Amino acid sequence: MKKYLLIAVLAILASGCAQKQQTTEQYAEQYRPQVHFTPDSMWMNDPNGMVYYEGEYHLFYQHYPDSTIWGPMHWGHAVSTDLVHWEHMPVALYPDSLGWIFSGSAVADVANTSGLGTSENPPLVAIYTYHNPELERAGSDTFQYQGIAYSIDKGRSWTKYANNPVLSNPGIRDFRDPKVIWHEENNRWIMILAAQDRVQLYSSPDLLEWEYESDFGQNIGAHGGVWECPDLFPMETGDTVKWVMLVSINPGGPNGGSATQYFVGDFDGHQFIPIGDKTKWIDYGKDNYAGVTWSNVPDEDGRRLFIGWMNNWQYANEIPTSGWRGACTVARELELVDVYNEYLLISKPVAEFDQLKMKEQLIPATTISGLHDLKKLFRFPVEINLNFDTKDATSFNFAESFGVVLSNSKGEKLVIGYDNLNKLFYVDRSQSGWQSPNNEFAGIHYAPYINNDPSMDMKLIIDHSSVELFAKGGLVVMTECFFPTEDFTMVSLFSEGGDVKLTQGSVWQLAGIW
Repeated sequence: MKKYLLIAVLAILASGCAQKQQTTEQYAEQYRPQVHFTPDSMWMNDPNGMVYYEGEYHLFYQHYPDSTIWGPMHWGHAVSTDLVHWEHMPVALYPDSLGWIFSGSAVADVANTSGLGTSENPPLVAIYTYHNPELERAGSDTFQYQGIAYSIDKGRSWTKYANNPVLSNPGIRDFRDPKVIWHEENNRWIMILAAQDRVQLYSSPDLLEWEYESDFGQNIGAHGGVWECPDLFPMETGDTVKWVMLVSINPGGPNGGSATQYFVGDFDGHQFIPIGDKTKWIDYGKDNYAGVTWSNVPDEDGRRLFIGWMNNWQYANEIPTSGWRGACTVARELELVDVYNEYLLISKPVAEFDQLKMKEQLIPATTISGLHDLKKLFRFPVEINLNFDTKDATSFNFAESFGVVLSNSKGEKLVIGYDNLNKLFYVDRSQSGWQSPNNEFAGIHYAPYINNDPSMDMKLIIDHSSVELFAKGGLVVMTECFFPTEDFTMVSLFSEGGDVKLTQGSVWQLAGIW
């Protein structure tokens, strides 16, 4: 008996090792990120339904399991206990007779207001858009409407509500992406959803019956394309509570294609009133879109947690990956600060990301003139932290631009820097390798920022095919993908048109999450 038990244990261990090896091999494809969430295979776009429940962060996402090109949408699903390592789960929601499953949100209905669970076992409720392709082909304007599904087993299985849709289309072609929150003061659920060139707000006592409250955005913000994937949440800054509204737009981003703008204001449960009319962007890079925040994060945690889709609709279907297509940014913590006489969002990698740091290489303080190679062949992913002395930025010998260059033996390169003449952060991927068929990928992309401080800090998270720049403590963020024909293995610091002092720097090797 002991002999057979030992054989069984050894078989299980061997199976686990084989499974781990298979996972490692699968996630070793060219360009596959090692510290960013990607689908197990095939297509993904918008993150959906992010909710925290009983120790788990749920991440759903737009998914087409039959192709690496966008198609009939499902909800893919993954869970994490730390926002860093992810376990793939079975597809959560499939298309049905009412349509494909477009973007939406999920909430923990802890008081069982919907009656879809019990007080002892309240449900998780997903609120999503049905997209009916048959009605769309027939020329109808009412082919998008909102449905719900619920789970009473911690999100492992989902039942669609028998009386879907819960919110019919009022005659608007683009009527989608519901984000639902609980508004404590009014004791009601609030839904914000995209309605073509604006957002609309609805309220409900039970997630089943919805009442129109107001709309916002017709004459404010960027309007270069359709509004999508909104979010609405309160944030504290000092002793003040303000409300932040995220709205993605495609096209119309600051560097072309898709991007996410935000507004800060007040919300009384019925109407959102903005403070000022300046258009603000949560990320100036080309590749952070449709990001929203997690619901039901415990009060004792207190963070506002965000994740976005790391792609751009200008070339999303063409990026040169194999077997999978699409990735997410690292999970980020958002903070609201009152600086420069306005409310601004700061984005930072979540603290849990630091667990991936393995080995640190310090970069000695030095004056950089021209190209300064870091004498090491780099293996990504890495995190690079740099601090430059800028107190003499107006002197005649101060660098006109400075930053970091990633390169390979083929002469391909990616440049991340600050243009001191024009007061712009930038990412230059014009010589980074792959160029999209429509020529919308290669180019130089900018984020305006006038630096009046005596120092300039940059944090770079560099994966196999992406860089995330967090500068000035997260006030400036740029997310950009890259696809060199040969891996980048060299990292250099540079200055052009003068000198710049590096006061401190470090490179952390990062462990992979798979």
